[in-house]
Amino acid sequence: MPPAETYAESLFEAELIVPSALIRIMRLHLDQPTDRLFYRTDHYWLDLCLTPRPEKARGCYRDRWGPHRYEPLGEIFLVPPGEAIHIRSETGGRQASVICEIPAAAINCWLDDGGIDWTDRRLAAGLDITHPHMRACLLRLADEVRHPGSGSAILAELIARQLAIEVARYCQAIGEGPVSGGLSSWRLRRIEERLHMLGPPPTLGELAALCNLSPRQLTRGFRASRGCSIGDHIAQTRIDMAKRHLATPQSIKEIAFALGFASPSSFAYAFRRATGATPRQFRQRRLSPPSSG
Repeated sequence: MPPAETYAESLFEAELIVPSALIRIMRLHLDQPTDRLFYRTDHYWLDLCLTPRPEKARGCYRDRWGPHRYEPLGEIFLVPPGEAIHIRSETGGRQASVICEIPAAAINCWLDDGGIDWTDRRLAAGLDITHPHMRACLLRLADEVRHPGSGSAILAELIARQLAIEVARYCQAIGEGPVSGGLSSWRLRRIEERLHMLGPPPTLGELAALCNLSPRQLTRGFRASRGCSIGDHIAQTRIDMAKRHLATPQSIKEIAFALGFASPSSFAYAFRRATGATPRQFRQRRLSPPSSG
């Protein structure tokens, strides 16, 4: 069995505590692949990775899925209270994340009947969240933790409450409609394989043709499977690929053209809009050693 993971060995650079959340900036250096069990009793755990995750980082709810089903961890993942997740990766490396722990009551009060059935579908959807409002809330909280100013605690509390509502809405939306409305695993796999190719991102028509579906069927099926629009997912996949390339010696210009952007400036604009930092700032932040304070 892997050791229980509490992130106690991680370095928390800064934190902010408000009634509806505990927000922390976490840095860790993994000298070996991750293989740990993580669990929270009465809090939702939200992790927005500010750097690329370790190679093939995946999660498994063993008590629900058995020991062999592992799903990829996206830029944002959510672990609900009372659910133990086993996290693995194939490599180590440096990682920085904004962590937000929200009391169960702060989210459950917005759910029908004050709770939710954590189906396999919801658990899997929580491991790769591409939700623009949740991302914006987490990035704004990270900014308040890093650069507190007048009224930071009040502002962070308001953002945390908004985030709690967004999480509740997201989780409920995953359960709406029949499961049969989603895409089959082979179609989802084809989409991911195409999205991770270098060059310009695919059009909706190209992806629909790959899946032998109409664009309308693809759009509806993808949202039913992943809880987000396929357009948001395409954009986020490009940003995730950019983060990984920024960890290499490639120039920003080379990365921009490799990912199909018309120019380095258009790449910088899209990257900053998604992450709050320019590609150069992101690279410098990743390479800078964690503070000892």
